[in-house]
Amino acid sequence: MLEAMAMADPKNDKPTRGNARERQGWLARIAPGVRGAFVKRETPENLWVKCPDTGEMIYRPDLEAAWWVTPAGRHMRIGPDLRFKYTFDDETFETFDTPKVPEDPLHFTDGRSYKDRLTAARKATGEPDAMAIAAGPVGGTETVVLVQDFAFMGGSLGLAAGEAFISAARIAIERQAPLVVYTAAGGARMQEGTLSLMQMARSTLAIQELKRARLPYIVVLTDPTTGGVTASYAMLGDIHIAEPGALIGFAGQRVIEQTIRETLPPGFQRAEYLVEKGMVDRVVARHELPVVLGSILKTLMMGRNGQKAA
Repeated sequence: MLEAMAMADPKNDKPTRGNARERQGWLARIAPGVRGAFVKRETPENLWVKCPDTGEMIYRPDLEAAWWVTPAGRHMRIGPDLRFKYTFDDETFETFDTPKVPEDPLHFTDGRSYKDRLTAARKATGEPDAMAIAAGPVGGTETVVLVQDFAFMGGSLGLAAGEAFISAARIAIERQAPLVVYTAAGGARMQEGTLSLMQMARSTLAIQELKRARLPYIVVLTDPTTGGVTASYAMLGDIHIAEPGALIGFAGQRVIEQTIRETLPPGFQRAEYLVEKGMVDRVVARHELPVVLGSILKTLMMGRNGQKAA
């Protein structure tokens, strides 16, 4: 009787083995090897990517296989590594270090120091600044390619970007190769004030050096290309190509509408609209860019360095 009372006593902190197995649930009665098959696995947070146009969730490996173009046709923003990989023949290219420049020359702060913003951008992108340079064959033509990365502080044009542009132009001249620039920017970098605006003129002078050397300068406008970049080297190419749907302009649509007090037409500042108005020569899908660029470069370089017509 006493033993029965002891087992029923709620203060007894030593439950029987049978009671312990009951409390653990039915999984406790499954063999350890089988039980391991039911362990919850972690799912990567970035396994699915949302399409900005349709809201559709796209399996990331499928999007990567499609060169980051959604089923709806949206050309997602990509960085230098993928641009180089997609552009050069057989993914064969060499990269170049961009020039070192003074950091935070104005000791700028807007609630957060400019140095802190640079550190965060470098950590997020793995790049020293918004420009990256590489050289290699594009459709069989040795080419220097400069890529502007919107993920780095909106691809803003500052001292580092300006020096990188000049460096890329000089590498092209040294190698007697054409220069292709992929633009993507929100404009000049406000944290560098007038110093950033000076890069518009400096990059323009670098393009003049290319022209004196009679080397092609091709611009590929990607989403978005705006502000001081559009007002300088983005619109000074021998040929202007744009990716589908790319936003291209100087001021924003809202600012323009408020200034002229008129409603702008549908598709205003988009690549397809600008082709109709003669601001862009051709809209080319990302998958077709390597072939189109290769054909253009081969034609423009015909007669130089032993190049012959196909």
